[in-house]
Amino acid sequence: MYDLVIIGAAAAGSSAAIYATRRNLNLIMVAKDTGGEVALSGEVENFAGIENITGYELAKKFNDHVRSYHVPIDEGFSVTEIRQEKNYHIVVAKDLVGKEKTYKTKTVIITSGIHPRELGVPGEEQLKSKGITYCTVCDGPLFKDKITATIGAGNAAVESALMMGTIAKKVYLITKYGPDDLNGGFPKAENILLDKVRALPNVEIIHHADTTAILGETTVTGLTYTNSQTKETKELSLQGVMIHIGTVPNSQFVTSCAEKTPAGEIIVDSICRTSCEGVFAAGDVTNIPYKQISIAVGHGATAALSAIDYINRWEA
Repeated sequence: MYDLVIIGAAAAGSSAAIYATRRNLNLIMVAKDTGGEVALSGEVENFAGIENITGYELAKKFNDHVRSYHVPIDEGFSVTEIRQEKNYHIVVAKDLVGKEKTYKTKTVIITSGIHPRELGVPGEEQLKSKGITYCTVCDGPLFKDKITATIGAGNAAVESALMMGTIAKKVYLITKYGPDDLNGGFPKAENILLDKVRALPNVEIIHHADTTAILGETTVTGLTYTNSQTKETKELSLQGVMIHIGTVPNSQFVTSCAEKTPAGEIIVDSICRTSCEGVFAAGDVTNIPYKQISIAVGHGATAALSAIDYINRWEA
């Protein structure tokens, strides 16, 4: 039996693993991949102690730190179920070809993170990876000297437009908010990033815009949007669409082992306990209000310390 199974291997999971292994816990990490959304981030300039680093580089540092402690990682496995039996838990996971593994453990820390939210408009499903991307850092360079649109109003969207402003010929930044709304139509974006975007001559901001369709047969050729104030529908000709409209928690496997919000976030208390005894959660998959790398790291440490306290009182 393991002392601890950590689900996920990004910021929160790595932090939890480092704290847990330093207390000599018998643990294993189970993850679809290492790095998570951190690895897909662009420039990271708000992680204390590191002035500037890419998300990919930071994710690698997390992973290298974990592996320096020889923490076992079952990579390529997605957890499908957690069930409680007596005073321990069974974690079930499958790899890409359907091979199943089970883990018996005293405690579980869920750090499975989030994934991008989809628009849900006509053309999106058919044109995924054919001009539509949810990761500008990954695919932005493919659109050199082309016309692109970034859809969204948070930091991820502004960072996307900032990056594409140095790559594409023309960039539309599409927000559903108006210029007189909070923070000039970008309520969750950092002002320093907004100032940089507004200074780019090839970036055009379109306000009050609800995207209604993405156009194209085999590749993206344009999109249509409706102005929420005038109700006028317009069409933009372009070759790439970057969608950054928020995220969805990777918590579909959490059914009976912990309570969740209507949005699917795992509900935790101040020390990362869930509603299920012996199951903890940390990072973006939880109902913590701010989804930030540095917060996830601290959350992971908290979850590990809570799990250690629980294990110290655990009885066979």
